[in-house]
Amino acid sequence: QSQLSQALNGLSDRAKEAKEFLVQLRNMVQQIQENSVEFEACLVAQCDALIDALNRRKAQLLARVNKEHEHKLKVVRDQISHCTVKLRQTTGLMEYCLEVIKENDPSGFLQISDALIRRVHLTEDQWGKGTLTPRMTTDFDLNLDNAPLLQSIHQLDFVQMKVSSPVPAPPILQLEECCTHNNSATLSWKQPPLSTVQVEGYILELDDGNGGQFREVYVGKETMCTVDGLHFNSTYSARVKAFNKTGVSPYSKTLVLQTSEDTQSEEQTLPFPVPLERSQLRRMSPFSSTLNLQPSFPGRSYFELRSSAHQLSLHSSLQSLNSAVDIKKMVAVAWFSFDPSSAHADIIFSNDNLTVTCNSYDDRVVLGKTGFSKGLHYWELSIDRYDNHPDPAFGVARIDVLKDAMLGKDDKAWAMYVDNNRSWFMHNNSHTNRTEGGITKGATVGVLLDLTRRTLTFSINEDQQGPVAFENLEGLFFPAVSLNRNVQV
Repeated sequence: QSQLSQALNGLSDRAKEAKEFLVQLRNMVQQIQENSVEFEACLVAQCDALIDALNRRKAQLLARVNKEHEHKLKVVRDQISHCTVKLRQTTGLMEYCLEVIKENDPSGFLQISDALIRRVHLTEDQWGKGTLTPRMTTDFDLNLDNAPLLQSIHQLDFVQMKVSSPVPAPPILQLEECCTHNNSATLSWKQPPLSTVQVEGYILELDDGNGGQFREVYVGKETMCTVDGLHFNSTYSARVKAFNKTGVSPYSKTLVLQTSEDTQSEEQTLPFPVPLERSQLRRMSPFSSTLNLQPSFPGRSYFELRSSAHQLSLHSSLQSLNSAVDIKKMVAVAWFSFDPSSAHADIIFSNDNLTVTCNSYDDRVVLGKTGFSKGLHYWELSIDRYDNHPDPAFGVARIDVLKDAMLGKDDKAWAMYVDNNRSWFMHNNSHTNRTEGGITKGATVGVLLDLTRRTLTFSINEDQQGPVAFENLEGLFFPAVSLNRNVQV
């Protein structure tokens, strides 16, 4: 009886544990049902968000197609209207000439024949220069690349949210490799030397140059990034963080950097000595702007490193430069060249991308590498070759300007086009201010972009050509040229 009683006590304990376990399992059933409903709702919300984003993107793409459609129609209708007017004038001239030919009075005929012959030849010449060539193609050069998105959709799957490793450590900015040039900044970073945590990528953030909120400018696996299109004469703050499947690291220390300043005079006292071999980087170029290049060279940047606890200055590291060199004053300009990456495929580059021509008889557009949004800028272009009296155009443009038409044909460019006798200003295919005086081989065309007064002015051989060409300019502008194979600048 004693042994049986002891055995029953053990079995009773197991039965009690089994009852508690059954209660736990029943609670799990309820929790699984609740979690399933919550997870399904979350999944539906995520998929609906993707569908909404796709619908918004579809609307944006359709708007671009409609814009291209309206632009093509406008160009063709303008050409129809222009050609109709010219054809009406030509037909009227032909009818009048036929009536004059019927004149039986020789002396009366001779009084007007010379003038009519000149007028007929002039009208015939006006039908030249591609007048009977369509200015716009009927094809829509838009190709939607949806293959990467379809692949991502097919790969859409659940990720096991198990913590397999800790979050990465904050990256370290490599100051010796960070630098600024004109309105661009290059930043470089690395993981701490003793860190063994796997990193899948980095997120680089910059503020707006006025102490505003940070925004992402790069996400990827690279450890170096160049940011273009910044404002001149502005102070930016930069920081970077790393991420993996587990999460995101804290931010690195904040790097404060200065883009090039506007020059008030050609003489400037530098804040630290500059070696002679460095001074060669500050050179005048045929494509240059009257701006001050912030003292900044590869590996030597005028930066400050900030953290919440302290500030460090790089000024002391600059003292390692040759202090025996005494350079008090020098001309400091921001210089740039033509940009092959954004130019039309027919543009031909040479002379370190400072010289361009074209292999087509049609006008093609090429931009400068540097965009301007503030300050006073002036650059000159020399005409190296000018054959058969073409109409090259010079001015400024947005980055998305049409590349296969004369500069100024769309609303993304402000230009002066000029032949050997006269010039016109053109924006959005509107021609204004015909001015006598043209270009020849060896001529110099100057472009003055004053974003303080928001004006654009042109000159030929250092003499202003016409009045102020354009006013109320605002935004980011790139130097721009359109030319054909008869021109080299």
